[in-house]
Amino acid sequence: MHAAIDWLVQTIGAMGYRGIILLMAMESSVIPIPSEVIMPPAGYLAQQGRMNMGLAILCGTLGSLIGAYANYFAARFLGRPLILKYGKYVLITEEKFAKVESFFLKHGEISTFIGRLLPVVRHLISLPAGLAGMNHLKFSLYTILGAGIWVTVLTFIGYFIGSNQELIMKYSHHALGVVLVVSALIVLVYIKLQRRNGAADKA
Repeated sequence: MHAAIDWLVQTIGAMGYRGIILLMAMESSVIPIPSEVIMPPAGYLAQQGRMNMGLAILCGTLGSLIGAYANYFAARFLGRPLILKYGKYVLITEEKFAKVESFFLKHGEISTFIGRLLPVVRHLISLPAGLAGMNHLKFSLYTILGAGIWVTVLTFIGYFIGSNQELIMKYSHHALGVVLVVSALIVLVYIKLQRRNGAADKA
């Protein structure tokens, strides 16, 4: 792991901001490169004066959006026709697909935002968004918000901790725990508001 971190520091240092965009785009799509080993080195380089903190965060967020759109378009133009044509063979009927699509069209904003903050889910949340044809403005906005928060947290961890991988992973896990709690609270508030609005509509 230490060798991988050293390689990433050298790669990002050599490629600069383009390296951050490229690696985070890969991380945000289907290539299993954890963001925890990309953005902290960028923060460390910013602490060393070799990068600008704000630009590093901006590039990390932009890379995440690019990778998210790679999944979005793959699902939109490849996955949707396949599901509609062959889904019945794996018990995914058009009716079931329509229900999933309807759910995401109604709750895609909160799903995309929270999904970008969660491990594993952040790599996959763009797929249902693409299948449902989520509005591009909303998809971009909530992807940027969610990804931007996580990228900022990781970059600051690297800035204050440096290149100590054990401490980076320790504090990344702590940060993830906080994010999970906050995400759960946001979801609970969202559900409560949805129920209240539903009750008001019925009245």
